[in-house]
Amino acid sequence: MPKIKKLTLPKRTKIPDHIAIIPDGNRRWARAKGVHTFEGHRKGFERAVEVSRAARDMGIHTVTLWGFSTENWDRSPKEISYLMKLYEKLIDDYLKEARKENVRIVHLGRKDRIPGVLLKKILHAENETKDNDKHIINIAIDYGGQDDIVRATQAMIKDGVKSNEVSKKLFEKYLDTKDQPYPYVDLIIRTSGEQRTSGFLLWQSAYAETYWETDHFPDFTPEKLKEAILDYSRRRRRFGGNDSVEHLVFDPEVVARLEFAWWRLRKIPRGTKFRDYAVQHLIKQYGLSKSLARDAAKYFLEAFLEQDNGKNWKRALRKLKSFYKLIKEELKLAFEPSIVANLQVKFWRDVAGKEGVETIGEAEETAKKLYAEFYRISLFQAAKAAHLMVLANIERNLAEKGLGEHHWAKAENYLQRFYWALKERVA
Repeated sequence: MPKIKKLTLPKRTKIPDHIAIIPDGNRRWARAKGVHTFEGHRKGFERAVEVSRAARDMGIHTVTLWGFSTENWDRSPKEISYLMKLYEKLIDDYLKEARKENVRIVHLGRKDRIPGVLLKKILHAENETKDNDKHIINIAIDYGGQDDIVRATQAMIKDGVKSNEVSKKLFEKYLDTKDQPYPYVDLIIRTSGEQRTSGFLLWQSAYAETYWETDHFPDFTPEKLKEAILDYSRRRRRFGGNDSVEHLVFDPEVVARLEFAWWRLRKIPRGTKFRDYAVQHLIKQYGLSKSLARDAAKYFLEAFLEQDNGKNWKRALRKLKSFYKLIKEELKLAFEPSIVANLQVKFWRDVAGKEGVETIGEAEETAKKLYAEFYRISLFQAAKAAHLMVLANIERNLAEKGLGEHHWAKAENYLQRFYWALKERVA
């Protein structure tokens, strides 16, 4: 395969050391395309090489791919034979690249049931790359998380380890990921819409984040991997301890009431009330001083009102960048002002004039990315708040078109629910 174009990540992206991929959906992809299921497997293998390459380019040290589980032997002999031939080709093709890129190839799983030709290639690849230390690619064939633990236990018993000598550190030396610098998984990605880990790397995934991708694995592109990494980067990992970030302590009802007040005055912004409500809103939501809130409100409102002043989105973007830069410096949050500003402008454009829920799909996706980036939460965690904010904007659009006071009431209700949903995530 030709070398893929390198993807770049925003500065200060938190890159996982170890990602594990459950490449689900090859057969479903093939059936949906009306082709033989073997073609789905072939496409999946090509994608596996492409994605692991992209992961290296992004700076990920260890990639684990689950190719064949201990339960997959229940499949037809013809399919199993085809898969084993693909693994032979995969190792042949990848070995040259591994030598060049300083990648260590490691097999995870049982070796006693793997066909002789494939096993010979696996052992050769492991031996040839054993001293490579820049990256690791774990290929899990005939692997199961419980089986990994059982085999480790059996090996300890065989070595005569006494019960009082057993420790977490010792146990790790008997697992398939022994001697690796990053045996513990940071991020598990499963494709095809399935939302379970099926015991994959059961011990090593104790604190792994999970990312569920709806597309089948043959459609899991490097760009989709990038989205998964960005989603991971936003998450606040506590490892059972205290949160390491400053909590936002706003009162959802107060903040919603203040924002709603200046929403209602958007069409008549002259005078002090419009600005005053916005200033008070920023004070209550972010805990800014009155002086800083005035400066922030100036930037934000100038950007916000471009929706009515000819939709000069470039000018709005400049003002928003200044706004979010000020907020970041004051609150010491980890978001990138230019990314958030671009998402905010896109959201305003997505919801401009929208009147029905059937049109909100793109706006919701933008809102999820906006709140995930700003508040450093996952897309999944941002979904509820994003949905409510879009609904609030639709009701506001209907109210501003004179379609009834009840739309203002609905907008206020959705706005309040939005802030409660947000508070649940960031408190």
